[in-house]
Amino acid sequence: MPERTCALDGESLTIEDVVRVARDPAIRVTLDAAASRALHASREYVERAVQSNQTIYGINTGFGKLANVRIPPHQLDQLQTNLIRSHAAGVGNPLPLPVVRAVMLLRANVLLRPTSGVRPELAEALVAMLNAGVLPLVPEQGSVGASGDLAPLSHIGLALMGEGQVLTDDGMLAPAAEALSAAGIAPYRFAPKEGIAFINGTQAQTALLALMVHDSNVLWRTAVAAAAMSLEALRGTPAPLDPRIHEARPHEGQIRAAALMRMLLEQSEIRESHRENDPRVQDAYSLRCAPQVLGAVADAIRFAEDTVRVELNASTDNPLVFENGDVISGGNFHGQPVAQALDILALTLTTLQAIAERRVERLVNPDLSQGLPAFLTDDPGLCSGLMMVQIAAASLVAESRSLAMPASIGSIPTDANQEDFVPMGMAAAFKAGRILANAQRVVAAELLCGAQGLEFLKPLTPGRGVADLYRRIRSLTPPVLPLTADRPPAPDLERVARAVADGELDPERR
Repeated sequence: MPERTCALDGESLTIEDVVRVARDPAIRVTLDAAASRALHASREYVERAVQSNQTIYGINTGFGKLANVRIPPHQLDQLQTNLIRSHAAGVGNPLPLPVVRAVMLLRANVLLRPTSGVRPELAEALVAMLNAGVLPLVPEQGSVGASGDLAPLSHIGLALMGEGQVLTDDGMLAPAAEALSAAGIAPYRFAPKEGIAFINGTQAQTALLALMVHDSNVLWRTAVAAAAMSLEALRGTPAPLDPRIHEARPHEGQIRAAALMRMLLEQSEIRESHRENDPRVQDAYSLRCAPQVLGAVADAIRFAEDTVRVELNASTDNPLVFENGDVISGGNFHGQPVAQALDILALTLTTLQAIAERRVERLVNPDLSQGLPAFLTDDPGLCSGLMMVQIAAASLVAESRSLAMPASIGSIPTDANQEDFVPMGMAAAFKAGRILANAQRVVAAELLCGAQGLEFLKPLTPGRGVADLYRRIRSLTPPVLPLTADRPPAPDLERVARAVADGELDPERR
């Protein structure tokens, strides 16, 4: 039975935890008692610093360009409340509820770190709201990624105060105060430092990166399987998968891709049918170099994964509180590492779908498909078969290429030039998310065409792994294969794309 709870301690949150909590509202989030006790001690340093009357950024000063304005003691609570209200400036469509859950989880985890200097009650209130399914309406636009994701996190803080709006499971809006009351949660009153600690952080862009890294890994394995299926349908040679070739150029992703393809192609009757007297010397790059290209994709995904694993348990608020009582203003809220990882993910997923589309073209093009009928139909001419599937894939690749320009190099100074270099992390996230969705559909197009191509090679059977993948595609409801007469391919494409996104066609899924 899968674990139905997720315990936060500020140190050990994983990508897998984020995915579970984001996509399963039944998961209960808890706070580690030892971490809460350590946070108590950290909070005492903040309160002593406030009482000492020393000037501390964001605790008794204004924010950003207004940091030189000293705030009197009787207005320090109001300062934090005003910060949340004034920074809730997001625009556009709301973030999907699974993403909001992920953002809330990450924010609670970082607040639990002793460097945050907040009261444990703040993390407790946020987790209570998450567990109760009180999910704030968080507009997806309006953050430049430094000083963290100010606008998205402010909308969450606003709801925590009983202001603003929340989204229900059916997509309806409700006043936050009513939703909190119905859940038995009192509106939270931010104390000194707590408002700035709450919104200075990269948790919106990091939540999106964590979910996309997970989905990209699933997609990568499925894309490798699609390449193996295309190799079979096009009666290509597996000779370039020889492990000695890849050990001679030992990039980790390349070795993984070749090994997975070899496993999927084991015991192939199709391979044996053309081992002798095949006039071809080499296959095209989209087949022969699949391990090299998809291996580079895997290595880039791993870079993004390494980045997000650090960021999940990193102190990204400001100022930070240290064990000796020092409260120091810095810049850990800057989202450049996350934005850069998102841009690299967008670039590499564009590569993944681009080479997949080239194999789709080879499958449907009678000049390239090694004897398969034109557009994979029994009656080409009267029927157009899967002609439009390649065209749809080409359109998605073209769109992804237009989106692959990095956002993280596009700084526009903000806050009267106090924040004069910002990473645009949320813009990077939205582009990467669109590219990921495109890539899932292009891989679905390859799977649809590859599986249809296998129909024309029967009774020969493909390798065991490819045969299993073919059976999974055939088992989708309603079935998408075989194509015996023209019909709209859009429903089949979307059905396979959903299966790709959900991991149903992941060769490592059992």
